Amino acid sequence: MGVIEPTHSNTVAGWREWVALPEIGVSWIKAKLDTGAHSSAIHATNVEEFTGADGSDWVRFTVVPWQKSDADAAVVEREIHDRRAVRSSSGHSEDRIVVLLHVELFGQTVTAETTLTDRSDMGFRMLIGREALGQGFLIDSSASFLGGRAPRAIRRRNQGRG
Repeated sequence: MGVIEPTHSNTVAGWREWVALPEIGVSWIKAKLDTGAHSSAIHATNVEEFTGADGSDWVRFTVVPWQKSDADAAVVEREIHDRRAVRSSSGHSEDRIVVLLHVELFGQTVTAETTLTDRSDMGFRMLIGREALGQGFLIDSSASFLGGRAPRAIRRRNQGRG
């Protein structure tokens, strides 16, 4: 088995990075980049399903980007892309709604299959899985924030101090 060499189209990212979700108005959210997870996940509250005008299944939910503050919450409506059982690292299985979200990392935008879940007890409000990372990223598990740190005011706000 040979070593996979990175191509010019792959960007090296750290195991944790600041990303943006521009289409839903979230300019900064700290994410864990997790090659052990198939799909991505985001901390979602107030999850409410409804029927769209065309009869399709939709969901409304709130994204709270900061770990220790409820400020800057974004109410989001998305068509339901899928439903799947997701097994956590602790072995617990949970049925989750999946939506498509555009994630901006290193100036590149990828579409991520993103499950909605309660991540309030987790260290990161967002997890980006290999389905999204496979769209042009290699992960250096020894590095963090290779794409740069968020401005100090943003980091303070994330810590509930701003």
